[in-house]
Amino acid sequence: MSDTMQSAEDLAILEQLNLDYVRADQASDAKRFSELLAEDFVVQTPGITRNRAEFLEFIAQPRPFKDLAVHDVKIRILSDVALIHGRSTYTMLADGVEQEALYTDAYQKRDGTWVCVSACAIAPGT
Repeated sequence: MSDTMQSAEDLAILEQLNLDYVRADQASDAKRFSELLAEDFVVQTPGITRNRAEFLEFIAQPRPFKDLAVHDVKIRILSDVALIHGRSTYTMLADGVEQEALYTDAYQKRDGTWVCVSACAIAPGT
């Protein structure tokens, strides 16, 4: 397979993984996240760093927002690592305030499968 074909295939896979990540977040779907995340996954949000187990416990809780959507997604494939940059919008359930966050997720291709190894979100109230 040529590098171009591989890159196009990898890009399509990563686009789907990004959508799955967002859907799992909105749905508090820890099971789906357990399939997406590497064993050594780490996530950073303002003021806190969580490992994989801590994040899965956190994500299983009902989400305090609705209407999560992503915008301006840019995927950069750097050999066996990919960075996904994007902007998300959502509405807080408590007060109906619309908010916005920026995120970067890092994926690595391990044994032929892309897994999320790191995530960082710049978001109010997370």
